[in-house]
Parts: sequence; C-alpha cells; structure tokens
Amino acid sequence: MSFVSYFPGRGTVRETAYLEGKLEGQAEDRASLILRVLEKHGIPVPDSTRERITSCADLDILALWFDRSLTATAAEDLFAEDPEVPSSPSGEV
Repeated sequence: MSFVSYFPGRGTVRETAYLEGKLEGQAEDRASLILRVLEKHGIPVPDSTRERITSCADLDILALWFDRSLTATAAEDLFAEDPEVPSSPSGEV
C-alpha cells in the first residue's frame, strides 16, 4: 500500500511559491556548506566572494563550487574556470 501526498492547490501560485522557497532553502544550505568548508580549511573569504556565493541560486553552480571548495587553497579557486570571471590577456584572473 502506498501513500501519495499532494501539495494542496496543485498548480497554483501557492504551490509555485512553496517550491521556490524550497529551492531557495537548498541554495542557502549549499552556500553555507561551501563557506564552512573554506573556513575549516583556514581559507579567508573576502566579502565580495562571500556575497557571490550566498547570492547564487543555481544549485548546479553551487554543487560545482562545493566540489572545488574541498581542494581549494584560496577562495578564488572556486571560480577558476567560470565563464563569468573575465581573465586578462596574460591569463591572470
């Protein structure tokens, strides 16, 4: 016997708001974990980097940054290959 629970008002604004809130919470949790890993490794996190991490809502990007945080030696290592980070002609970021 299985039990299926549906959110009241399926397909409504309420459900949409609920799901968006759930995703926002997941993003906040992932950002928090990234910052915690960096802290535990003794890596200083500038305010601009902290803001970039905590304001990101893309769970895939946050997962990538989390993976990178495990081996990072500097906070900037999280964004090393991101297309959003412009690099100078000499290759420096």
